[in-house]
Amino acid sequence: MSSIQSHSFVRSFGAYAGILAEAWHDLRCGRVSWREVSRQVVVIGLQSLPIVIITSIFTGMVLALQTAYGLQRFGAKNYVGNIVGLAIVRELGPVLTAVMLCGRVGAGIAAEIASMVATEQVDAMKALGASPTAKLVAPRLMAALLVLPLLAVFANVIGIYGGMIIAVHELGLTGHNFYRGLMDTVVIRDFLDGLIKSAIFGFLLVSISCYKGLTTTGGTEGVGRSTTSAVVTSSIVIFVADFFITKLLIVLHF
Repeated sequence: MSSIQSHSFVRSFGAYAGILAEAWHDLRCGRVSWREVSRQVVVIGLQSLPIVIITSIFTGMVLALQTAYGLQRFGAKNYVGNIVGLAIVRELGPVLTAVMLCGRVGAGIAAEIASMVATEQVDAMKALGASPTAKLVAPRLMAALLVLPLLAVFANVIGIYGGMIIAVHELGLTGHNFYRGLMDTVVIRDFLDGLIKSAIFGFLLVSISCYKGLTTTGGTEGVGRSTTSAVVTSSIVIFVADFFITKLLIVLHF
């Protein structure tokens, strides 16, 4: 990495940290509109349910098929429920939910804020003495921290149910065997780890999308660039963060 690139990265990270600091100050001082938080809960959470349902159920079904295909070579097909439950609760539920929301929610946030920047609405807020982070960033961050864990729980249930459908109707297992394998493997710690990941992923995807929107340049052409950059960057950051969070949680548990 050249010195110019290093300087650009440090400057961008500093601007990102500055936006987060302002949003935290707004939250701490009570400048956030809870009506706006409620609206964002509906936009980020309720309106994302269809895509979460479709993604989760087919992920569980495919995972059950692939797991059974590999385990039947060793006569261990009865352990499908164990693996499906653990994989969905700890990894696939939180990660896939966050990645799908990068495309839907992250792109929408970046495009909306970038359009406001391009049309000088954000500058008008500053001129009137209002905080753009209190109006645009903090409510979305709060809503994401509340909604993403709930969506992950929903994705876990739907994904496990999809895996059970395949196990019963395609693999010849009984629902009781699948359920017992699930209960013998998945513990509260796995469930809580998934919720922690979901909250962090929600914070990352919304904060990055807000940052990309607020730092938009180049007029209307910049809106498209910011939207694309928000989706790509937040998706990559989520995958990278997933590894380090998983490693940290494993170390803390041992």
